[in-house]
Amino acid sequence: MNNYNPKIHKRKSIRLKGYDYSQAGLYFVTICCQNRTHFYGEIINGEMKLNTAGKMIYKWYYELENKFTDIKCNDMVIMPNHFHCIIQNVGADLRVCPNTKLGEPTLGKPLPTLGEPSPTLGEPTLGKPLPTLGEPTLGEPSPTLGEPTLGEPLPTLGEHVGSPLHCVVQWFKTMTTNEYIRNVKSNNWKRFDGKLWQRNYWEHIIRDEKSYHKISEYIISNPQNWKNDTLY
Repeated sequence: MNNYNPKIHKRKSIRLKGYDYSQAGLYFVTICCQNRTHFYGEIINGEMKLNTAGKMIYKWYYELENKFTDIKCNDMVIMPNHFHCIIQNVGADLRVCPNTKLGEPTLGKPLPTLGEPSPTLGEPTLGKPLPTLGEPTLGEPSPTLGEPTLGEPLPTLGEHVGSPLHCVVQWFKTMTTNEYIRNVKSNNWKRFDGKLWQRNYWEHIIRDEKSYHKISEYIISNPQNWKNDTLY
């Protein structure tokens, strides 16, 4: 597992050489703490100072690459009460399903938007609601640590082939929640109300290099803009 390195939060946007932005495999993801409670540290002079819980989140983010071999972890930032990252599905492509069933998402049909569109990052979409069955809660740990099950349905039109994003996010949330619960009990970490994370998450497909750089810079500069953050 990766150890926390504060220098990672000071790097500049990295160009993805040779990446085809027309494929649906690069995502800007935001996950918020339940009730937007501050768990992971504090902003001091425009820099995010992670506490031990924040360093735990950092560790599990990069562990995604070991769990999901087709996932690459790009820019990220851990804030006091939320988490931004860019996740890439390596080698992802579009799956064209002519027999898309009624009610399934279709290519070019965005998921419902949440709130006002961002003035610089485009309009984020609301990610798939994550299942509640087996989700760990404080006082009721998941007996299986929430490992995602095999046999997920094939992706529908417009969803990339590979590890489904909602499964990646669910695994990350489950692993971080279970470790947080253990530390509440053993190290007196701050308790949370029912769930550590909100059930939903925000996702935005990155379609071109310009968008990638805007989002990457937004992530990197997030601590400096904390007071203006809508999630503050």
